[in-house]
Amino acid sequence: MVNTKPKNTSQMRPSQFYCCFECCIKCLGGVPYASLVATILCFSGVALFCGCGHVALTGTVTILETHFSKVTSDHAMLTDVIQLMQYVIYGIASFFFLYGIILLAEGFYTTSAVKELHSEFKTTICGRCISGMFVFLTYILGVAWLGVFGFSAVPVFLFYNMWSTCAAMKSPMVNFTNTDSICVDVRQYGIIPWNATPGKACGSTLGDICNTSEFYLSYHLYIVACAGAGATVIALIHFLMILSANWAYLKDASHMHAYQDIKMKEERELQDITSRSKECLNSYT
Repeated sequence: MVNTKPKNTSQMRPSQFYCCFECCIKCLGGVPYASLVATILCFSGVALFCGCGHVALTGTVTILETHFSKVTSDHAMLTDVIQLMQYVIYGIASFFFLYGIILLAEGFYTTSAVKELHSEFKTTICGRCISGMFVFLTYILGVAWLGVFGFSAVPVFLFYNMWSTCAAMKSPMVNFTNTDSICVDVRQYGIIPWNATPGKACGSTLGDICNTSEFYLSYHLYIVACAGAGATVIALIHFLMILSANWAYLKDASHMHAYQDIKMKEERELQDITSRSKECLNSYT
């Protein structure tokens, strides 16, 4: 009788397991882990800077309108500048999301090129030019983000001055005879014009401002945004090192392939000369 019992397809031979394992190792070996880490760090830093910075700017406008400049015309220009900065934040987030994906794809390309350095894989001049362009562009963006990091530290400094002044007023170790003489004047920082009213907060009014949710939230969001800008700078430096190394590898790969082509041509010419000399010798004999 013929055995019609179906075979158990869930059981795999050891050779099949080995093939799957080898395939997984090969796929994992082609992942540019350095570019992947830099991309995650870049996305995280940009997201923190853009998200926290956008909300913190909105809270700053609320604090100024409520406590320092109650006439709309006095802070109209500042409001327009903050709205423009918020639109710039949207553009920064979109650009770096796309740029990070492009750099990650470039990392996959260069990793494949380096892995197949001694095979038939050949890098083109266009590919090397694109890698060099990314190196230059990442360098420019890194310098620009250093400026952004420094600029994002300015509101942290301003809010820290207000917070430290409020903390000093509440300290039991300090005895002030007249707390109303302690003031924070934001007009001296150039945020609002000198004719803005009231322009400054003193004594208990200043303490009430520091206890508001807008001040507390904006202060900490500015700190997180500054940290996000710093993380983005680190990510761009990381990208710059990766791109420079990959560009050097691609350049060496092109030189290696050019050397191999010249060597193969010389070997062929030598073989032709040898074969011709043997034919001439055989004809004489």
